[in-house]
Amino acid sequence: MTAQDNTFDAEFDVVVVGSGVAALFGAATAAARGLSTCLIEKTDRFGGTSAYSGGAVWLPGNSVLARDGVEDSVERGRTYFRAVVGDRTAADVQDAFLNTGPQVVEFLQDELGIPTRFQAFPDYFDAPGRQELGRSIYPKPIKGEEVGDRATDIRPPVPADQFGADEDTTKLEGGRAWVARLVLALDAMGTAETRLNTAAEELVRDDDGRVVGVVVNGASGRQVLGARRGVLVAAGGFERSADLRRRWQDMPTADWSSSHPATGSGDAVRMFEQVGAELDLLDQSWWCPATLFPNGHAAFTLGFRSGIIVDGTGRRFANELLPYDQMGRKMHARMADGAGDDFWLVFDDAEAGGYPAICIPAPEPDALRGAGLWHTAGSVEELAEATGLDPAALRESVDRFNGFAERGRDADFARGEDPYGRFFLGASTAEQCLRPVGGDRLHAVRLVLGDLGTKGGAVIDANGAALDADGRPIPGLYAAGNSSASVSGEAYPGPGVPLGSGMTMAFRAVADMAGEPLQIAP
Repeated sequence: MTAQDNTFDAEFDVVVVGSGVAALFGAATAAARGLSTCLIEKTDRFGGTSAYSGGAVWLPGNSVLARDGVEDSVERGRTYFRAVVGDRTAADVQDAFLNTGPQVVEFLQDELGIPTRFQAFPDYFDAPGRQELGRSIYPKPIKGEEVGDRATDIRPPVPADQFGADEDTTKLEGGRAWVARLVLALDAMGTAETRLNTAAEELVRDDDGRVVGVVVNGASGRQVLGARRGVLVAAGGFERSADLRRRWQDMPTADWSSSHPATGSGDAVRMFEQVGAELDLLDQSWWCPATLFPNGHAAFTLGFRSGIIVDGTGRRFANELLPYDQMGRKMHARMADGAGDDFWLVFDDAEAGGYPAICIPAPEPDALRGAGLWHTAGSVEELAEATGLDPAALRESVDRFNGFAERGRDADFARGEDPYGRFFLGASTAEQCLRPVGGDRLHAVRLVLGDLGTKGGAVIDANGAALDADGRPIPGLYAAGNSSASVSGEAYPGPGVPLGSGMTMAFRAVADMAGEPLQIAP
C-alpha cells in the first residue's frame, strides 16, 4: 500500500509488530528513548512463542555473568560463535550481535530495572570457546500479585494454552517472566501504547519506497498506523502455516510445532515478500524431538534419561542425548532419507512405567494408549508388532545398545561422552548414561519432529534493517527475532541464542531509527 495525504488514523514514531521478547524489548527500547511507540499483537495475549521458552538469553561477556562468578568474554563468545556458525551469516552482523550484547544487559538492568541471574545450561557444541556450564542469563521469576491484572494478558504455559490444564498465575517464570516484566515496563512509560487483538495486514510505503506505516485490523476495525521513524517486525515465523511449511520445508504438517496455533502464521514473511525484502533460511527451524499427544499437538521433549529412539525402520540412528536441535536435525535427515515421520522412544519399567524424559505437559499413559501413541508389551517382538516396526530391526537395535551399556561405551553414537548429554542426567561419566533396556515390560511412545519456531525471514544488516534483493536497506523497515533470518544461520549454538539475538538486533534497530546507530566494534 502507498501512503497518501491524511492516510493515517494514528501516527507514532515507531510501530512494533509482535509481542514476543524481541518485540517487547524493541518497544521498550524505543519508548525509553522518548519515542512514541505502538506495539500491536494479533492475539489476545502477549508473549508469542517466547512465553513458552525457558527464558535463557545468550549474550557472551555480560556483567551478570561476571557478577555471578562466570568467567567469560565477548571474544571467547566470538571464538565459539564463529566456530559453530562459520560464514553462513555476515560477519558484521555476527559482530554487531556479539559486541552489543553487554549493552543490552546493562539496559535491561539499569534502564528497565529487570532483575536477572546466571543459570547453568551448557553450550551445545564441542567447539573452541565453549562454556560447559553455559553463558545464559535468565529473568528472575515474578509473582502474579506484582503483575496484577496484566497476568491474564500474558500467554500461559503450554499445558494451559494447548492441553486444557488450569492456568496458574501465582508465579511467572522463564519466558513468561521476561514478557510480564517487559509489559509492565511499557505500561510505566508514557510514550508507549500496546494493542492486543490487532493484526498487521500490510506495510505502507511512501512514493519513494520508504516504509512509513502498517495497515492493521483490530477492535476499531481496519486502520492505518503511521510510523515516522520506522516499523520493527518481530512477529515470529511461519511454523503454524501448513502451506508455508510445505512450500519451504517439506513438512507434512504444521501441528507439531510447539508454538500456539494462533501464532507463527507467517504474517511477517508475507509482508516482507510484498515489499521485495530478501528472505533466507526459510528451510530452517529451531528443531526438536516432540512427544505426540491425542489432540494432534506435540510437546517439546528433551533430557532422555533412558531408552533408545528408533526411526520408522526400527533402527537407532543418533545419540539420544544430543542437544535438541541437533537431534531434531538427525530426525529431519531420516525423514529426507525415506524412513518416514514415525519415531519411537523405546524404554522399560525402570521408572515404574513413567516417562523417562522432560516433557511439559507430562504424557498420561492411558490417554496416549487410547490414541495408539503409547504401547506396552512383554517383549521386543510384541512391541514391534504393536508399533508396526520391523521385529528383527528393533531386536537388533535393543541388543546392540544393551551390549554398549554392558561395556560402558556407545561405539555407534558416543552417548554420554559430551558434557551436554551428561548434564540432564547429573552424570559424571558416559557409562552412567548407558542403562540397558529390558525387564518384563517394555514401552514405546510416539515421537515426531517438532520445533520451537522457524528461523527464516528477512535478511538484515548490522542495524537490523531489512535488506532488498540487491542487499540495500529498505528505508523504515526493520526485523528481529524469528521474523528475521537468524544471525546463527543453520546452527543453534547455545540456550538463549534466539531470545538474545532477537533482543540485541531489536535494540540496534531502534538506535538506527533514532538516528544514533550503534558501532559494530566494541
